[in-house]
Amino acid sequence: MADKTAATTGHCFCRSVGFSFTGPQTWACHCHCEDCRRACAAPIVSFLGTPLSGFSWTGEAPKEYHSSIGVTRYFCDRCGTPMAFQADHYPGEIHLYAVTLTDPTAFEPEFHVHYESRLPWVHLADELPRHAGSAPSG
Repeated sequence: MADKTAATTGHCFCRSVGFSFTGPQTWACHCHCEDCRRACAAPIVSFLGTPLSGFSWTGEAPKEYHSSIGVTRYFCDRCGTPMAFQADHYPGEIHLYAVTLTDPTAFEPEFHVHYESRLPWVHLADELPRHAGSAPSG
């Protein structure tokens, strides 16, 4: 994705927690893993990645939940909106939930991850690449 000069922003449902980042989106995907589905109560979770170097929280600080070793999930303590995912195995990045973008219509997914974990009643017609597990790095 192209490097953006204007800030990309987003917020939770009640607008208490927000974020802003400048610079590139490093990737954009749909995740089908059970952890993400359960954390968001959704059959598919859409993410975009961005470097921490251009990222900041705005408004109230989100609450943290350490869902597994080396994984932190951020959410609004007031309305419960999941806001971001950060993991030791993705150093220097934060992964934001696409629907929290101020303009979620700007999200353009590039691939699916953990596709083999998808729920059997989810049938998708897109032609995006589907990775059985995590996306290959590179």
